Amino acid sequence: MSTEVDRADKSMQIGDDADFKSLESDYKKLQDQAQRLLSERVHLENDIAKIKKRANRLDEEVRILKSPPLIIGHIQDVLDNERGIVRSSNGTVFQVSINQRLDKEKLRPGTRVALNQDTLAIIQILHDAWDPMVSGAEIFDKPEVSYDTVGGLDEQVTQVREAIELPLEKPELFKRVGIKPPKGVLLVGPPGCGKTMLAKAVANHTNASFIRMVGSELAQKYIGEGGRMVRELFSLAKDKSPSIIFLDEIDAIGAKRLDSATSGDREVQRTLMQLLAELDGFDALEDVKIIAATNRPDILDDALLRPGRFDRVIEIPLPDEKGRKQILEIHFSKMSTTKLNIGKIVESTEGFSGAELKAVTVESGMIAIRGDKSKVNQSDVISAIERIKKKRESNGLTSTPDALYG
Repeated sequence: MSTEVDRADKSMQIGDDADFKSLESDYKKLQDQAQRLLSERVHLENDIAKIKKRANRLDEEVRILKSPPLIIGHIQDVLDNERGIVRSSNGTVFQVSINQRLDKEKLRPGTRVALNQDTLAIIQILHDAWDPMVSGAEIFDKPEVSYDTVGGLDEQVTQVREAIELPLEKPELFKRVGIKPPKGVLLVGPPGCGKTMLAKAVANHTNASFIRMVGSELAQKYIGEGGRMVRELFSLAKDKSPSIIFLDEIDAIGAKRLDSATSGDREVQRTLMQLLAELDGFDALEDVKIIAATNRPDILDDALLRPGRFDRVIEIPLPDEKGRKQILEIHFSKMSTTKLNIGKIVESTEGFSGAELKAVTVESGMIAIRGDKSKVNQSDVISAIERIKKKRESNGLTSTPDALYG
């Protein structure tokens, strides 16, 4: 009888152990599931927070897009801390209120501001009064072009350095002699002869900021815009002084003034007159020098060429035999080549500009790559010269320098 009781107790104990293990297993599963759910909850809360931030940002963008546009104007005068006189973009003058959160020191006559469309109140100061098109022009603190990369222009380099570099580096020499340094130079020559490279080399050697502006960018559609851009261009140059302004293709705004002109021509002439005023006005340019370039000097206005504005007119001719050799050696020194007969190449490229000589070296490299060669040989260069000559003939170009002006 006791044996049967013991057996019953053991079976009950085994059953209890099995139930306990089953409960323990279920508990662990539930615990893991709860932990997983908590982790998912944290992830979901983070996602919801990110989505809310994005939604708020999108709502703000939509609100800004729906807000009415602002009017651009210029401050004429500041009456007191709360009122000012502004000229709107259409030329109308208003007395308006001033946003009290704006920096009063920046509210000066001539400052470009944004006006509320309804009340015309001044609500924002715009980027130090410079047009984004002007401040977004090509501005280099130090161009990478040096005199070593400019070949065949030794005399021209000397003249430009005397007129531009020397006043910036040693102004005391001019004070000692008792003369004012030249304000700028005009580079004249056929396309592709190194006018831009020469200007960049000067800026590199003087550590001056180099500001490049194409003349056509100053010929604007609306009345007064071109003149304003000229003013702001020189204001930007003065702020970044010492600086060099390079006006490429100046003939776009510097052509001779005629009596029988259209309204568009008159606007270009107003831009030219603003440029003349900046070059020879009451405000001294100090550490700002101007280099202009053109391939049409015959159409420039006489007032632009007189001494006191562009004191030196420097001709950049097509490179002679010595110049072509220097230019070719500069470009070939950067390439992987076999032994080349530079003398023969120089003879074959008579009448070529510096840009065309560079095109010869690039084309010879392309021919070598097409032939699966690792080095450029003489035949590749000769083939490249023939291709450039055919292109010149198809474009109606001749080898005479005069034919390349214009």
